Amino acid sequence: MNEISGYYDKAMELLIAYAPQLILAIVTLVVGLWLINKLLKITDKSLQKKFDPTLTKFIHSLASVGLKAILLISVASMIGIETTSFIAVLGAAGLAIGLALQGNLANFASGVLILIFKPFKVGDAIEGAGFVGIVKEIQIFTTILMTFDNRRVIIPNAQLGNNPIINIGVEETRRVDMLFGIGYDDDIDKAKAAIRSLIDADKRILNDPAPVVVVSELADSSVNFTVRAWSKTEDYWGVFFDMQENVKKRFDQDGITIPYPQQDVHMYQEQSS
Repeated sequence: MNEISGYYDKAMELLIAYAPQLILAIVTLVVGLWLINKLLKITDKSLQKKFDPTLTKFIHSLASVGLKAILLISVASMIGIETTSFIAVLGAAGLAIGLALQGNLANFASGVLILIFKPFKVGDAIEGAGFVGIVKEIQIFTTILMTFDNRRVIIPNAQLGNNPIINIGVEETRRVDMLFGIGYDDDIDKAKAAIRSLIDADKRILNDPAPVVVVSELADSSVNFTVRAWSKTEDYWGVFFDMQENVKKRFDQDGITIPYPQQDVHMYQEQSS
């Protein structure tokens, strides 16, 4: 009985000694979790107005884990648990994981930058990492592109973040560059007038900036016209393809030739003495 009484007295002493710290730690934990949740809700509302939902969710998760880890370490320290070695182990583990996943971390960093600065967004037509297509999804580690022939391409974000990106569809208008050649025996003014009339007849071609039709090159087999016309971005390919067909038909109608590459060969016969 004396031994049991001694254990009881010792337990009461420990309870009296550590009860204030334990109560304070529990209160800190409860209040801390409540404050973290309130802070995250306020932050989410602010981020949703400026950033992509994918980035908002990721920042929410990252901040939640980080803040709760700091809170738990603080509470453990309050009740007398040694946290120095625990923090050191976490630091070493973080370093090892970072070295092992440095490629993924590069993709992650590029993904965050893409979502923040928005060089392109979902629905844009872009050219990047050797592919051309429509952006379907922007994820933290990868971007999903659908090519114009309906192939799904998954591109690591580091490849997009560290290389030039051409955002094809971000502007309302595009310049349609075309090249047409005529024979050296054909009338330049007549050909230019034919091209001009086709441009004027196409309502998709804008008047401002004004279309340009100029002789740009005296090539080996042809006199080449450079044609620059502006259209709305969605009309770009329609204007380009229709002009190719219409110019060919108009040149045929007006008797203007479109030469093909050719080479004159001269043969000389040696006279025998």
